[in-house]
Amino acid sequence: MQRALQHADVSRLAMRLASRVPVDASPEPESRLAAVSAVLRVVDGEPELLFIKRAELARDPWSGHMAFPGGRLESGDASLEVTAVRETREELALDLTQGHMLGRLDDLAPHNRSLPPIIIRPFVAIVEADVTLTPSEEVAATFWVPLAQLQQDRSKAEYVVEINGRRATLPAFRVGQHIVWGLTERIVRQLLALVSP
Repeated sequence: MQRALQHADVSRLAMRLASRVPVDASPEPESRLAAVSAVLRVVDGEPELLFIKRAELARDPWSGHMAFPGGRLESGDASLEVTAVRETREELALDLTQGHMLGRLDDLAPHNRSLPPIIIRPFVAIVEADVTLTPSEEVAATFWVPLAQLQQDRSKAEYVVEINGRRATLPAFRVGQHIVWGLTERIVRQLLALVSP
């Protein structure tokens, strides 16, 4: 773990997360609170970011999307960081307390008013390179993607979505055959901005 923390990109990210004050959202009275984990590892000197593909579930408005592990704050959670750790363990059998929490990013909320009112707090963690992931029924697939790949122009894409009867073109990232867009794309953009020299 110590070697991973000393990697130039990881060290820079940790320092910047520690020195900044993240933006807290002002939730509406009906807003639910949630947390996600942007999980990194270093393999062969290369930082990689973990994505999940959510399973196709009728009750989930983000069904089938590329995402980060996470979910809603529950009554037993002492904080949103606890939520992020718990949800990552439930979805992937990955215990972030065995890794290192680097910090948190700015809170986010969906731009689309037709989605449930929710505030999402992203946390950034790093784990050992050889962690084993055991996806739950909520997770269709997992992907480790090099940060260097996400920083390349060829990974940038656009996603066309219909919002309230109107077509909108949104920024996105291409991960293999998959598209990362929406809230997850906005989290990746925050993270890459803090990693860049």
